[in-house]
Parts: sequence; C-alpha cells; structure tokens
Amino acid sequence: MQRTSRLRRELHLLTTEPPPGITCWQNENHSDYLRAQILGSADTPYEKGVFDLEVVVPLRYPFEPPKMRFLTPIYHPNIDSSGRICLDVLRLPPKGAWRPSLNIATLLTSIQMLMNEPNPDDPLMADISSEYKYNKQAFLRNARQWTEKYASQTTMTSKTPDEENHPSEANPSKDSDTSQKRKGNNVSGCSKKPRLET
Repeated sequence: MQRTSRLRRELHLLTTEPPPGITCWQNENHSDYLRAQILGSADTPYEKGVFDLEVVVPLRYPFEPPKMRFLTPIYHPNIDSSGRICLDVLRLPPKGAWRPSLNIATLLTSIQMLMNEPNPDDPLMADISSEYKYNKQAFLRNARQWTEKYASQTTMTSKTPDEENHPSEANPSKDSDTSQKRKGNNVSGCSKKPRLET
C-alpha cells in the first residue's frame, strides 16, 4: 500500500513539476514499469539528444531502489552497452547509497548529472574511461556522434517498431572508431558517483 500511494504521489509530482530536462510516465498496462526521458544538457556532447530510460519499480520500493537502465545507446564511461548505469544511489548499502528518502525524480536528476560529469575513475566501460581521461577530444567527438546517431529527434522518429520494442538488440558498435568494448562485468565495483542530497 505504501508503495502504491508513494508511487502515485511521485508520478503526480513528476507530471506537474518535473525536474528540468526530465520527463517520466507510467506504462498503461504495468504500474511498476515506468519510462523516462532525459534531454542532453547544453555544452555537453549529449546536447540536443533525447535519451530513453526504463525504470522498474520493485515490490519493496521505497526500501529498495528502482532498477534503471538506458534504452537509448549512449557513449559514456559509466553506462555500459546494455544501458546499465554505475551510480551509487541505484544500489543498496553497504556498497550503494540508496535511502528510502530518495525518490525517482532524485535518481533521474542524479543520472542527468552523471551524464554531464562522468566519473572515469570508477567506470563500467574501461576503454571509454581511458579515452575520457587521456584523449578527451576523441571522447567528445565519439559521444557527439553517438548522440546524433541514436538520440537525435530525427533518429527517434526513424526507428522501426522492432527497434523501439527491442532497443538492446540494436547494435551500437557498427562504426569501428566509436565502438564500445565491454571491459569486465564488475558492476558492483562502482562506488563514487555524484549524489544529490534531499
């Protein structure tokens, strides 16, 4: 009951007073499955991009954090090719920083901040992290190319229905100069991430 009423309040606030550049809505058929969009911020390689996210609210919410992942491919050291996000507020303590006082809007804002300020010292994608640290111009160029290819408004309208329903099957690594290579599966190694206090 607490989960349902809290989720209803949060969705109402997200509809009436959304954080800047963020939208979130409920799937008509599933109350625990939400979709969100984050607009790429100005002066970042993600500028003018629209990034879709999946939000799955667990039964134990708010005592357990929602599961969030990017549906739109993004070139980022803390987001892997499956859309998983390395952010401490998305995990329970002791390795994570989730608290029941946090909410979905806070998480989406934290993800938006992570997009603006990657943490290359605690990456999911080691090759992109290395590029970010040692060849930032190449990182910016590749991130812009991915944004134009996968997150621009014209890209979104030209997606086939199959790509829309199965975004993880889309292969973002067609261009060899912008391909992401998975370096390890240790998602739990993520620890230091930007965090919003409520």
